[in-house]
Parts: sequence; C-alpha cells; structure tokens
Amino acid sequence: MIDTRTAPYSALVLRLALGAMFIAHGLTKLLVFTPAGTAKFFESVGFAGWFAWPIILFETLAGVLLLGGVYTRIVAAVAAVELFTASTVHFGNGWMFTNPNGGWEYPVFLAIAAVVLALLGDGAFALKPMARGANT
Repeated sequence: MIDTRTAPYSALVLRLALGAMFIAHGLTKLLVFTPAGTAKFFESVGFAGWFAWPIILFETLAGVLLLGGVYTRIVAAVAAVELFTASTVHFGNGWMFTNPNGGWEYPVFLAIAAVVLALLGDGAFALKPMARGANT
C-alpha cells in the first residue's frame, strides 16, 4: 500500500537526487572533460561525436528542471532513455561500476530511478506541477 501522506516527499527526494546527479554529469562533461573530450569519448564508443553538445545541454537542463519540479514526468522519461542508451557502452564491462571502464549497474540503476520518477510524478514543492489527476 502507498502511504499518500509521504509519497509526495519520496518523489521529491528522488527528483532532487536525480536532478543533482544530472547537473553534476552535465557540468563534468562541460568543464572537466570538455566538449571536445566528450565528443572524442563518444566517438570511441561508437556514438557520433556531435552528440556531445546536445547531451551536455540535456543533462544540465534536465537537472535544473528536475530540481525545480518542472515537467518532471517528461524530463524523467527522456532521461531514462538517455541513461539506458548511455549504459550500453558499459554492458561489456560487467556488473560493477568499479570494473575497468565502468560496469553497467550504476547507469542502469539511474535509468530505472528515472522511470520510477516518471511514474511517480513531481512530488512535493514542484514549481510547475502537472495537472491534477495526472500526478497522483
């Protein structure tokens, strides 16, 4: 049974955690690895290098939107697809993310968490909650 008194706060905690994670990943690609380095990495694992900028922008913007609770369901659903796609480069590295080149458990877990948030909705303290009934 779902506790309807605490469920909105559960969604809030998950939304904030995913939002912070996305901002951290987007800014790491931008400021640490740089867009050129990110593009080079993408090419090395079989993705087009030009995806670097859209991914950097999506991760950073998605993080901000999730922190604020703006279009949470849509952002989380798109984020789940992005995370599942990103996890494919780790499938051959085994389960644990501590394996050389990172295993797949962490990105798949984040993708599943994004699916859960897309199903849960905005949660408490959202700046732009979905229409009533769509976010129960």
